[in-house]
Amino acid sequence: MPFTPFHLGPAATIGFPLRKYFDVVTLLIASVIVDLEPLAVIMFNLNYPLHGFFHTFIGGSIMAIVLSIIIYRWNWFFQEIAKIFRISQDSSFRKIIFTSFVGVYSHILLDAPLYTDIRPFYPVMVNPLYGIVSASTIYMFCEITILTGLLLYIITITSFPAVHEDV
Repeated sequence: MPFTPFHLGPAATIGFPLRKYFDVVTLLIASVIVDLEPLAVIMFNLNYPLHGFFHTFIGGSIMAIVLSIIIYRWNWFFQEIAKIFRISQDSSFRKIIFTSFVGVYSHILLDAPLYTDIRPFYPVMVNPLYGIVSASTIYMFCEITILTGLLLYIITITSFPAVHEDV
């Protein structure tokens, strides 16, 4: 995605209605955190692919595990932020790690058809997903889901003012 927040649309569209299975905060963070890699490449003018190791399933798995540990250990902090947006929920490490993988992998799967420099199945050095879905289809999907996700967020906070669910 050329515009990282587009990844929030699919995450919100899946996360809000299925919050019994997903930790919404984790899903939202995991769906965009992979783009810290291209951000670092651009900011520090690195001689490194824009979509490098963390845009692979191996690198993404490492990122999902690290993210899960951080979110679980700092859950009190993330829940304070979630309370501001009225989306706090009780969660377990199992739910957080599952959600991290879904978010990170969804990011990789949305980017892989768009960019030639992504090697999702590294160490395999080809991208068999490149071009299987047109860029315009992926962009439209993300645009629709960002609107859908926003609507579902509004429904969630108006229907369930205190979203605390037991795991």
